[in-house]
Amino acid sequence: MKRSKLEAVAGGCCPRCREGKLFKYPVWKLTKFDQMHKYCPTCGLRFEREPGFFIGAMYVSYGLTTGIILATAVVLFYLFNDPSPFVYIGVSISLIILSVPFTFRASRIIYIHLFSDVSYEENPPKIEHADS
Repeated sequence: MKRSKLEAVAGGCCPRCREGKLFKYPVWKLTKFDQMHKYCPTCGLRFEREPGFFIGAMYVSYGLTTGIILATAVVLFYLFNDPSPFVYIGVSISLIILSVPFTFRASRIIYIHLFSDVSYEENPPKIEHADS
């Protein structure tokens, strides 16, 4: 089954084969939402391209979090008649904390698809790893 790049990003899949999942557990497993496979379970691609590769994903996470804050401010301003600054701060902080599993995963998925220099391969070579 050939997935588009957008489908692979939305599904949290490998940038090379677009089949293997990047994360070991679903996002709702709150104690394990951050655990990634070291290698793609389908094609064997090493996800961390170099030591510290995913540090760059913090910039993507920053952008997503800024978007959450801006969207919250617009909704509060227009739908709730510009409440006090404490409401803006409280609602924004609450939403940011609740969205941590999503923003963590989304930032890593987006980052690996944009900056890993890994191209899609129709039939990538299968490489077995004992510690995936």
